[in-house]
Amino acid sequence: MAKAKPIVKAAALDKTITSATESLTKACSNAATAVTKKAAEAKKLTAEVKRHTKKKSTLTKRRKTATARLKKDASAANRKAVATVAKELKTATSAQTKARAGKAVVSTELAALKTAAKRLTAYTKVIAAADRVLNKPAKKRKKR
Repeated sequence: MAKAKPIVKAAALDKTITSATESLTKACSNAATAVTKKAAEAKKLTAEVKRHTKKKSTLTKRRKTATARLKKDASAANRKAVATVAKELKTATSAQTKARAGKAVVSTELAALKTAAKRLTAYTKVIAAADRVLNKPAKKRKKR
């Protein structure tokens, strides 16, 4: 014959419910903190990408003028200017690529964190509302 499972005591059940709601609340605050930190990191990376894009645009224009100058006059100074601009442009392009890759990773993580935080907030609100309803004092009847 199979053993019967013991019946859960009211105190143990109450303790389980309390610890579960506390852990949900703690998870909600942890999620809010994580979203805040990731949002700041995403903002920083967005600014970095923008900065590298602007620098790349400037260097592209500079390369164009340096190349035109080199075609007019093929001096050593003009060749050096074209080579320097090309080197800087290559560096800026690689930095922009790295920043964009980092931004993509952070933005996907941030989106996942935001959805999880939204769920946690909704669950916490619903549980708080249910607790308010369940803990209402009993209405007293008027004597007639």
